[in-house]
Amino acid sequence: MTVIIGIDPHKLSHAACAIDMNEHELGALALRAGQRQLELLLGWAAPFAERRWAIESAGGLGYLLGQQLVGAGECVMDVPATLSSRVRLLGTGRSNKNDPNDARAVAIAALRAPSLTAVRREDHATVLRLLAKAHLDAGRARNRACCRLHALARELVAGGIRKEVLVSREESLLASIAPAGMAQRQRLELAHEQLDDIRTLDAKLKRSKRRIVAAVGASGTSVTDVMASDRSSPRS
Repeated sequence: MTVIIGIDPHKLSHAACAIDMNEHELGALALRAGQRQLELLLGWAAPFAERRWAIESAGGLGYLLGQQLVGAGECVMDVPATLSSRVRLLGTGRSNKNDPNDARAVAIAALRAPSLTAVRREDHATVLRLLAKAHLDAGRARNRACCRLHALARELVAGGIRKEVLVSREESLLASIAPAGMAQRQRLELAHEQLDDIRTLDAKLKRSKRRIVAAVGASGTSVTDVMASDRSSPRS
């Protein structure tokens, strides 16, 4: 007999509920999220030889637990929050997550859904996505820092910075400014801080590019040179 184990994950705790193919509850478990969560769940589920796990939002709050279960050789399905919410609404008339039977709703949703996405163990594609996102975030942070430096420079020197921000050139520009008064001295100090941030982000983007190039090479795919049009220093 196949058993569906629904899990309602939270930051500090998880709720699990096992049901059979007729939606009869076979057992329930509440446990704290922690280093022993996988061990406790597998120990509790041991009597259910034929089992499938269903985790609400396995890409969100249930991400780590889903990966742990897949790594232990378990079959895990990702249940969208909207789907389990619909089951709660039909069963109780409420779609919020205050119902103590949330884990059961997840299990029922997995049982009745025509198709669900299986949780897969992370592979090299995940590494590439992580690196790409980190690179994009750093580029956006550099753009913001450049915009702040442009704004400060306009108030310090006529014309401000007229081109793309280059650390070495802007260092010379700021060094040539003789501030008049307290406000200008503060602007100049803030401009130097922004330039320091840009310098740090430039170094971070260079490291990020090297990691991406190495990761693409190690992936063994036919991905072309994704860094060909060097976006490591976004236009400011």
